[in-house]
Amino acid sequence: MNNLQKIGGVAALLESIIYVSAFVFFGAFWNFPTDADTAKQFAFLAKNQSVLSIVNLIMYVLFGIILAVLVLAIHDRLNGDTPILSQIASIFGVVWVGLVIASGMIANIGLATVLELSAKDPEQAMTVWRTIYTVVEGLGGGNEVVGGLWVLLLSFAALKGNELPKILNYLGVLVGIFGILTIYPAEVLTDIFGISQIVWFSWLGVIMLTRRKS
Repeated sequence: MNNLQKIGGVAALLESIIYVSAFVFFGAFWNFPTDADTAKQFAFLAKNQSVLSIVNLIMYVLFGIILAVLVLAIHDRLNGDTPILSQIASIFGVVWVGLVIASGMIANIGLATVLELSAKDPEQAMTVWRTIYTVVEGLGGGNEVVGGLWVLLLSFAALKGNELPKILNYLGVLVGIFGILTIYPAEVLTDIFGISQIVWFSWLGVIMLTRRKS
């Protein structure tokens, strides 16, 4: 199963790259006209539909597919010493995979739907868009409770089984707590979770690539 650990390490590094790419895109390149009227906002979305759809596919769907591989690899690494805790963590990992992929598909289908509707009724289209955005944020865009539980539980399992570096596991506990705290709708909590998880994913990937499981 050493090959699975290396594949999992690559998956963890790819997750961190996707996170960084999303932060860079929305922080430096995405300039949505929030103060403009409805017509201008939909004109902006129509002009950038292809770009936004690709970003959604990478940020949600591809992220979720790669995450599924990582969940399996982590479970394989921890299952020998802490089988019950590892299995519980994996359940939340699998659920997070489903939520993230669903978020991306809803976002892209919703975007196409509201752009078509905006040509006939811009106000109704904006109402639908806000509803879709809320659903996406609730499933996996802004609410990271399930992902936080996965990281928290697998970090506890790694600590109990003396697997992975202890400092990495303590970082995982913090990441998990921040993820759970995103149940409160504050963007700063989501940002902290994302940034801390970039570090966690990167470190985890290096460890899985360079250190055999005990």
